[in-house]
This record gives sequence, C-alpha cells and structure tokens, in this order.
Amino acid sequence: MDENKKKLWKQAIKWPLYSVAILPVFITGAYLLNQYEKLKIYNMIAFTLSAILILLWENLTNDLFDAETGIDEFKFHSIVNLVKNKKIIAFIAYLSLFIGLLIISIISLSTSINILILIAACCFLGYLYQGPPFRFGYQGLGEPLCWIAFGPFAYSAILIALNPFNIYFENIPWKVSLLLGSGPALATTLVLFCSHFHQISEDKKHGKNSPLVRLGAKKGSQFVPWMIFIIYIFQLFTIVTGFIPVFCILYLISFPQAIKLINLLNSLYNKPSKIKNCKFVAIKFQTLNGVGLITGLIFNYLINK
Repeated sequence: MDENKKKLWKQAIKWPLYSVAILPVFITGAYLLNQYEKLKIYNMIAFTLSAILILLWENLTNDLFDAETGIDEFKFHSIVNLVKNKKIIAFIAYLSLFIGLLIISIISLSTSINILILIAACCFLGYLYQGPPFRFGYQGLGEPLCWIAFGPFAYSAILIALNPFNIYFENIPWKVSLLLGSGPALATTLVLFCSHFHQISEDKKHGKNSPLVRLGAKKGSQFVPWMIFIIYIFQLFTIVTGFIPVFCILYLISFPQAIKLINLLNSLYNKPSKIKNCKFVAIKFQTLNGVGLITGLIFNYLINK
C-alpha cells in the first residue's frame, strides 16, 4: 500500500474520534467510583466495547448514506470510495450494531431494561441524523441530536449500568446525567460542528443545510468560542455547587486546544483547505476536557480513601 493510500485509510478510520464513545463511560465510571467507592467494572468494560461498536456502525452508515446523495463524491477518504463495495461496508456496519446491542441487552438483563431502551433511542437518533427518509442532518438538526444522544440518553444508560447498588434500577437518572454529561456532550457536539467547516460549499450544493451552511464560515467561527465558554462555565457550575469535586477543574488542561481551535478558525475560516483538520483539534479539546474531569474525580477518590 502506497503512502497516499495509507494516509487516506488513516483519515477514513478516524480513530481519535472514538474518544467520543469511550469518554462518557469513563467519566461516569470515575463519578460513581468517587461517589460509592466502587462500580460494576465488568459492565464498564462491556459498555465501552459496545459503545465503540455502535459508533463504528454510525460512522460506516453515515458514509453509506452520504454516498447515496453524492455529497462525498470527492471525499477520497470516504470508506465507500476506498472499499468500493457497499454491501461489505453495510454488512460490517450492521454486524457491529447487532453485537453492540447484544452486549447492551446482556447488561440490561442483569440490571434494568431501561439501559437497552436508552441506547436503542441513541441509535435511533443516530439514524435520524443521516438515514433516509429522515436525514435530519440535512435540515441542520445534527448537532442537537448529537447532544441528546451523547448527553442525557447515553449518560443515563451508563449511570444505570455501572452503579454498584442498582440505585437507578427503576427511575432514569435524568438530573444526574444532565449535570454530569451536558458539558462533555457539548464538547462532542463541537466536534461535529467543526467537521463541516471545510465542506460548506459542498454541503450547500447537495442541499445539506447544516448550521454552518446557515451561519456561514465567519459567523460559525465566531460561534465556536461561545460553545467552549458554555462548556467551561457549566462545568465550573457543577464544581461550585458541589456536584463534582474541585479537582475536576483539571478540565482546563483542554484550554490550550481551545485557544488553538479558536485562533485557527478566526484566522482561516475562509480557507477550507487550511482548516480541514480543525475537527481533530476539536477532538483533542473534547478528549482533554474529559480526561481532566476523570483525573479530578479519581484524584478526589484516592485522597478521600
């Protein structure tokens, strides 16, 4: 395989993106460990594997659905353009979904059916994003769907699955999931938002009215600092109110990446070729933000222990 092909495959796999599936599980695990001094570790491992498989389904089917509209015609690192066999891609995608939901079903049988309901709802929201006939992502609703799926729905399911005392056996922990997951979910939504900066003209051409198509590159670049500000302020609020320990201020280790992203978009928003990798800066921000929260929670647990 030549270097160019390797580069395209690396772009297609987008392995850093899988932090958006893994971090909610680890943030919730760290929170429960800090609260109860233990958690269901086997469920945590199983949930992480399931989250990766379900996100793989989401990524592969998104490429398949985009291929149907022609929007990825010149996206050479699209899985569809690399493999050139939609049936194989579809088989891998739906096998991943099946195994992922099977794992969730096993966890649900030993804990609560609400886990399966919530994760099935996440998958449905994921399908609504790009899947026909809905294609809500083409109506500019991808970001809200992303926040709901990776926020209250996912965090509620994980809280139920990992809680060592089955506290949420009957009632879905919406309040806790909103306080714990809203900031990280908005950071994940920021990744999706930034992934469209370099393709505004292509999206517009194919009728994909993403928020960036509606706002334009300049206004979109000005919106990013506000998203980061809201993430930081909300997470500071959860610290000040005592929901999470003060050590979680370590989420600020993501600040250099936040500044890098803001400066990059502020200076090069009108040069698509220069900002095509801005989503990876956003992923670094999202990842470090989550790692900071996890570190703060575990550090507090170790000190109290």
